[in-house]
Amino acid sequence: MLVQAACNKEWLEPEPLSFFAPGNVYVNEAGFESLLVTMRKSLKAEFYGQFNYSTAEFAPSDLAIAGYVPDFSINTPTSSDRVPYGTMFDPIYRYIKNANVLISRIDDIEWKDEKVKNRILAEAYWHRAYWYYRLVHSYGDVPFIGKELTGAKLDFQTHSRWAILEKIKTDMEWAVEWLSVTAGPRIPTKGAGNHLLTKIYLANTEFDKAIAAANKVIEGPYNLMTARFGKWAADAERNVIWDLHRHENINLAQNTETILALVDRWEAPDGARQNQNLAANFMPHYWDVPDKSGSRGIVYPSPMMDTLMRGQGIITASRFYQFKLWGDATYNWKNTPDLRRADINWIDMAEIKYNRPGSPNLNERIQQLWPNKSDTTIRWFSWPHYLTYNPSNQAESTWSGGNGDAYVFRLAETYLLRAEAYYWKNQLALAAADINKVRARSKAPLITASEVTIDYIFDERARELYAEEPRHSEMVRVSNIMAKLNLNGYSLNNISQKSWWYDRVMQYNDLYKKPTGTWWRSQTVSIKPYNIYWAIPQSVITANTLGKINQNIGYQGAENNVPPLQAIEE
Repeated sequence: MLVQAACNKEWLEPEPLSFFAPGNVYVNEAGFESLLVTMRKSLKAEFYGQFNYSTAEFAPSDLAIAGYVPDFSINTPTSSDRVPYGTMFDPIYRYIKNANVLISRIDDIEWKDEKVKNRILAEAYWHRAYWYYRLVHSYGDVPFIGKELTGAKLDFQTHSRWAILEKIKTDMEWAVEWLSVTAGPRIPTKGAGNHLLTKIYLANTEFDKAIAAANKVIEGPYNLMTARFGKWAADAERNVIWDLHRHENINLAQNTETILALVDRWEAPDGARQNQNLAANFMPHYWDVPDKSGSRGIVYPSPMMDTLMRGQGIITASRFYQFKLWGDATYNWKNTPDLRRADINWIDMAEIKYNRPGSPNLNERIQQLWPNKSDTTIRWFSWPHYLTYNPSNQAESTWSGGNGDAYVFRLAETYLLRAEAYYWKNQLALAAADINKVRARSKAPLITASEVTIDYIFDERARELYAEEPRHSEMVRVSNIMAKLNLNGYSLNNISQKSWWYDRVMQYNDLYKKPTGTWWRSQTVSIKPYNIYWAIPQSVITANTLGKINQNIGYQGAENNVPPLQAIEE
């Protein structure tokens, strides 16, 4: 959007005679509501499609890696084809543009009911804050655009991440007062506002305010789902964790845990539905495993995929996530009572059997029989089946994931956010109590105050929010908290050289420790401390001829940076 705003005046000026020109649309409540619908649809970029925004957040983390291109050194300012690290920047500014159009034009008409106007404006602030929160935790310091651009602009400036956080905090403090307590699917409510505000307060190290905002969510019209519910409730072999993640249950009125969720149904018309691709993104490429003859030992396509779905190994889970995360002094991953690692909810590779007629290994458990063991990386890992399973309910089977609803925010995360705020205040008993609310639902052993650390909180986030949260962004948020508070030797002055994010990734993610050339097809696997932030696209920097947009430290061009703006002018 920055490039287009700088270089394409026609893009900014709609055809005056067009019925859909802004001057003809934003003339009443229905016109502004139509723009809110567009903003809600934009949220799908986070959760739908192959290697979508939230999926990509797991690759530069402690839990997984990008199965096909695990070398982060190729993510440069000019690698604009890298999805989404090189392609997310511009679309997010387009989503922000939509919010800015509404915010800038809201007073252009006379409103009969000020409450209606404020509700609409509040939701636009929510969407803008949501995307700026994502930008500053993926790219750090970025330009803040707070109004509709009505002419070519070539003098954008980089704003400090902290200035942007302060601005969206102020916006959201106003917005939460006007968002509705309840609303239909896809519509941010007061609960979604306070949940987002909790994250913003945490990012700003305002821990008391984070607790207060989380309290409003937890004390609102929400409850953790602890009993069986929904379509699968009568299946005695399953459990509440399975029910919670069935697509048809996410927006069910009975589901009191949902704060905000998206809607996607196979019966919707073209353009209104999108493949979620959870199976392709988070499952292994198991169906390509060879038998002793060297041929594929599993029939493709096959009815097996109606049960297992079809993975592509786009995100390869670390051994830490598969195994070590589920152990403690008493249990390991095999015998833990935690339903999130229960055998009925997971698929381990030893459970899959060759099924190709004529295979020398027919009906045997699949094995790692290929000569180059490095090729196991996208083919061979266990996965949480309860997250990726989406049975064929479409007109045509879509084994890679199919259509289905998706969580944006749910109450379990609110408890873990409040637990984190208590941790920063050294109120460890209260933090443990919130963590135990989540663990008790999963029948996991409860913990004591002495076990609460920031690493344990992120362990619990991994157990509860895998394939759901923007993992990298939340780790970057914590890294900035530690750096701002000068904890454990971290500092804002050198966060691109030393951070909690990088230290945790290298401590826990065994896949980033693989020797050069031992990855799938002999690729290199690497990640560096400066990858805490992704590269600002060079095309954006180059087009901005009258201003200065900074590049992140570690990438080419950062040597030309200037101090970012520390305040945002209204």
